[in-house]
Amino acid sequence: MKNFQIIRALSSRTAVTNISKENEAMFIAGGTNLVDLMKKNVVAPDKLIDINGLDLKEIEFVKGKVSIGALAKNSQVAEDVAIKEKHPLLSLALAAGASQQIRHMATVGGNMLQKTRCSYYYNTDMPCNKRTPKSGCGAIGGSNRMHAIFGASDSCIAVHPSDMCIALAALDAQVLVEGPKGKRQIKFTDFHRLPGNTPEKDNTLEAKELITSVEIPDHNFTKNVHYLKVRDRTSYAFALVSVAAALDLKNNVINDVRLAMGGVAHKPWRLTEAEEFLKGKTVSEEVFRQAGDLAMKGARTYGGNDFKITLGANTITEALTIAASK
Repeated sequence: MKNFQIIRALSSRTAVTNISKENEAMFIAGGTNLVDLMKKNVVAPDKLIDINGLDLKEIEFVKGKVSIGALAKNSQVAEDVAIKEKHPLLSLALAAGASQQIRHMATVGGNMLQKTRCSYYYNTDMPCNKRTPKSGCGAIGGSNRMHAIFGASDSCIAVHPSDMCIALAALDAQVLVEGPKGKRQIKFTDFHRLPGNTPEKDNTLEAKELITSVEIPDHNFTKNVHYLKVRDRTSYAFALVSVAAALDLKNNVINDVRLAMGGVAHKPWRLTEAEEFLKGKTVSEEVFRQAGDLAMKGARTYGGNDFKITLGANTITEALTIAASK
């Protein structure tokens, strides 16, 4: 591992100021992903700006929304009584991610910024446009069982690994950031990027910007929700396919709905067409199956992940069925 220097920041402003002075510097909080990347020489910063001393750990309920600090631990958010009551979908998604030990270290902001688990990205002997632009994509024509079926490009077919982010995309969250140009707010569904010709860019953060919090607006998705994660083993594995489903039911009729998928794209994949189809429909397995089939329209597979079309439709159907039964 390359030698590096650590600088401890005590405020958001000093963190941004310190990182703005350095070309090869990165923020570090829990480090559950970044340290692994440094060990494998996928990234090699000269300096790390330690932001653990920043006052960004609180979960605050105010009129019309909840604000979650970027340094709140995943376990803290998942186990918060008010989060479980008002935003149970988020709690379920967080509980499905990683191990308990990692959830106790990983932060909300870090979870959003974690890198793909594509094996070609982690192996510096293999071509990867995300790691080394214009070097090629080893997964196209290679081992691509875990890879994208939506929104991919000829440059990259990697998928976003987070479970938490799938729920936040479904719940219309907003990301608050601070940088050299000041503060701004980003819709969660606009925060992560599709690969296009620049797969090395995972998100829409500008240079040296720091995530300070995530806000979720109040909603009626407090009961009929479910997060279904299909993986090779029940614990500590990344999703082959996952679905965040939230229903607002009135007399068994779907008044409103939110659907998002993980394991299928370079970003959390919101299923807006399926949502519109479901609104106003009476709950039934047939309606849910139609929604699942509709959601898979436009999917493109690469050989090793052909099964994801059937698996994706079935997972949507099951997630909606479980959510409706609560």
